[in-house]
Amino acid sequence: MKKWLLTLVILCCTTVNVFAAEEGVEDYAYYGFEPDIVTNYISNRKKLGFVKISVELMVKDPTDLVSLEHHDPLLRSAIVEILGNQAEDKVKSLSGREEIRRECYETVNRLMEQEVGKAIVVNLLFTKYLYD
Repeated sequence: MKKWLLTLVILCCTTVNVFAAEEGVEDYAYYGFEPDIVTNYISNRKKLGFVKISVELMVKDPTDLVSLEHHDPLLRSAIVEILGNQAEDKVKSLSGREEIRRECYETVNRLMEQEVGKAIVVNLLFTKYLYD
């Protein structure tokens, strides 16, 4: 009886693992820039405009987090440069924000490809986006 029960438990565990593999369960990891990125943008007013964002980079392989941490200053600098060259209208609009996010994503992947030989970032997310 114990043998039969043990065989049934092993069979069930194997079946669950097969279904998990078929569903394409990925082991994504996230890298967040600390502290938040704060920079100025091109303002139409006399008052200086600024934007403060939290950026999270999503990667498929958790071992890629080491590369992202190593190249953090390079990636942060590129994002600050992109944000600093944006017009006020673009920073404050939803469609403009998405364009900025996409430009940051493409730039980060291009830089990582130059540095480590492959584009490792799956997605770039703005988890906080404040402007004045």
